[in-house]
Amino acid sequence: MSAWVVLTRPEGAAAAVRAAAAGGAVTVLAVGPRELADAVASAGADEVLWLEPQPGFAIESCAPQVADLVAADSPQLVVGGVEPQVRALLGAVAARLGAAVLSEVSTVRADGMSFVLERAGLGGAVVQGVRTVGPVVALLAADEDEPVDGTAVGVRAAEAGATAPVRVVRTQAAATADGLGTALTVVSVGRGLRSRDDLAMVEQLAAALDAQIGCSMPVADDLGWVPKDHYVGRSGQQIGPRLYLALGISGAPQHLEGIRRAKVVVAVNSDPAAPIFRRADYGVVGDLYEVVPALLDALGH
Repeated sequence: MSAWVVLTRPEGAAAAVRAAAAGGAVTVLAVGPRELADAVASAGADEVLWLEPQPGFAIESCAPQVADLVAADSPQLVVGGVEPQVRALLGAVAARLGAAVLSEVSTVRADGMSFVLERAGLGGAVVQGVRTVGPVVALLAADEDEPVDGTAVGVRAAEAGATAPVRVVRTQAAATADGLGTALTVVSVGRGLRSRDDLAMVEQLAAALDAQIGCSMPVADDLGWVPKDHYVGRSGQQIGPRLYLALGISGAPQHLEGIRRAKVVVAVNSDPAAPIFRRADYGVVGDLYEVVPALLDALGH
């Protein structure tokens, strides 16, 4: 049996290879510059292939070629991350293999001729166990970066193949919240905030800490209490402050992806089982309406 890992960035390579090992010998297909392939050569795979898009073409243009390369080996397990480009590539792979596709996967193990996968459900509130026979495509949930420090294997360039006509015609900086991406301290608020008016005390705390304001996706998208370019998550701002203070944020995988580079995470949540506490360096189980005023008092505000 064999397994493949498809990557477009080095983050998460070690975890992906470890998950794929349940399917047998692991081949990593690094889609991007040669530096990417070199960076993941020590992630523990048996082989690393390198595929670079043609100049001026998007990574997604490689989808037919990726599907051809993977399908030629008939693997029973293919693993990738959550970034949109990998999803596009793995969609082509799954279609070619006729494979099942499972998202938010945390672990994979072989059980006879089938695979047992665990994945998050209900925003991380439950863990679902799924059994399936191969072929299966597993999209790993975002997790902490792991060091890639195994024995390096050689990198081999993939043979040229079919591509899709997806060209890059323009690249420009996206509009972002001023200062949020470079802030040393970020105070973020979630659905634990009961009303828009109560945002004032969060803003007061942010001012006392010389911090930028962030939020979870529902606060911006569903409620509109904070501008949309301030929400932190996989599809929003991905930040790396020295201190990230999460107030009333449960910690859905989407949000945790946005703070994976944060140095110190402090969480305040009334639910002791909130997933945010698994990522937090310091946690306070309590009502933010009691904790925030206490912090303001301690700061002399």
